[in-house]
Amino acid sequence: MYETFDGIVIHLAGFELAIHTSVLVWLGICLAAGIMLVAAGRKFKKADISKAPGGMVLVFEQIVGLLTFIVGNSLGKNTRKYLWFYGTCMILMLMSNLSGLLGVQPPTSNLSVNVTLALTMWLIIQTTSLKEKGLMGKIKGWCEPLWPLFPLNVLGDFTLPLSLSLRLFGNLLGGTIIMGLVYSLFSALNSILNGLGIVLLAVTPFLHAYFDIFAGFIQTYIFFTIATFFLGQELGEE
Repeated sequence: MYETFDGIVIHLAGFELAIHTSVLVWLGICLAAGIMLVAAGRKFKKADISKAPGGMVLVFEQIVGLLTFIVGNSLGKNTRKYLWFYGTCMILMLMSNLSGLLGVQPPTSNLSVNVTLALTMWLIIQTTSLKEKGLMGKIKGWCEPLWPLFPLNVLGDFTLPLSLSLRLFGNLLGGTIIMGLVYSLFSALNSILNGLGIVLLAVTPFLHAYFDIFAGFIQTYIFFTIATFFLGQELGEE
């Protein structure tokens, strides 16, 4: 059953727990991010505010500034309330998207990981909406601007997790597949050209720069821009 399974299988008290490699990589990223953020927090506590920041403090000041900008565009005065959550998720997703540079399959190229992230965003949006507007206010919102649009508005709300997860999944998995095909092609050409095809590998850094680095950053930005935009809509105007 598990002969072609890409991951590990844990046998415990007669039960089998299959953990996919992408989930293991995700757990490793969470652990690494946790250690990094705790270390940064300690540096901030010990930093001398009378001196210009440097090293890790400076790096994380820039990171926090960038995350605040992304979240603040949609959430406005509510940015500080949600920054800790969305900021952490953005760091984790970016590290996941860039993990392909280490030769592993990015966890975000696994649909189950993306669906979990998208559902989390959707649940936050819906619970916030119910808290701010109440059930009747939510139903009224589905009837705007015209009540015949009620089914389409409901469908639009409930398809958001599908849209978020498939967009991220398609882009990250597509890049992984393309890079795999490129390496397979170069390997075949290398055999045909008696070793001379190895020079073709010179172009792979540029391909990685696009499919791993650029796509990793832009997909993280798009995912959380959309998620925070819909949350901002439910929080109402300032």
